Amino acid sequence: MRTSRGFTLIELMVVVALVAIAAGTVALALRDGGADRLEREGARLAALLEAARAEARASGLAVRFELVAADAAGAEAGSAAGSAAAFRFVGLPPAVGLPQHWLDARVSAEIVGARALLLGPEPLLPAQRLVLHLGEHRLTLASDGLAPFAVVAPTP
Repeated sequence: MRTSRGFTLIELMVVVALVAIAAGTVALALRDGGADRLEREGARLAALLEAARAEARASGLAVRFELVAADAAGAEAGSAAGSAAAFRFVGLPPAVGLPQHWLDARVSAEIVGARALLLGPEPLLPAQRLVLHLGEHRLTLASDGLAPFAVVAPTP
C-alpha cells in the first residue's frame, strides 16, 4: 500500500482562495485615517455650531463663528502655534466655554462666501457653508438657514 503525503492541488487552491478573500475583505474594511479624523472634526464642529446657535437664540445675543489665522492665533493666545486658537465664537459670554481649536492641528477651514458664519439670534439665517480640509480630504458643512449644520455629500 502506498500512502500519499502532502496536499492535493485542489486543497491548496481552496486555501489560497480563502486567504485572498480574507485579505480583500480586510483591505476594503480599512479606511484612510485622514478621512476618519476629518469626519470626526465635521461632526464635532456641527455640534459646536448648533450649541452656539441655540445659546444665541436663548440669550438673544448676536453670535458669529470666525476662523482665526494661524499667525494671529499665536499672537492672541501668546503661546506656541500648536495650542493656539483656530476659530472663535464672537458674541458668546466666556462662561459658555466652547472649544476654540481643532482636534487635529493639521485641519484647516474656509467659510464659503463670507468672513464669518452668522449663528443668531434670528431663527432664520442665510444659507451658509464651511469647508474643512485635512491633506487631500475635504468635507463640507452647510445649513440652509433653518436646518441645523450638517455634513453635505460632495458634489461630483
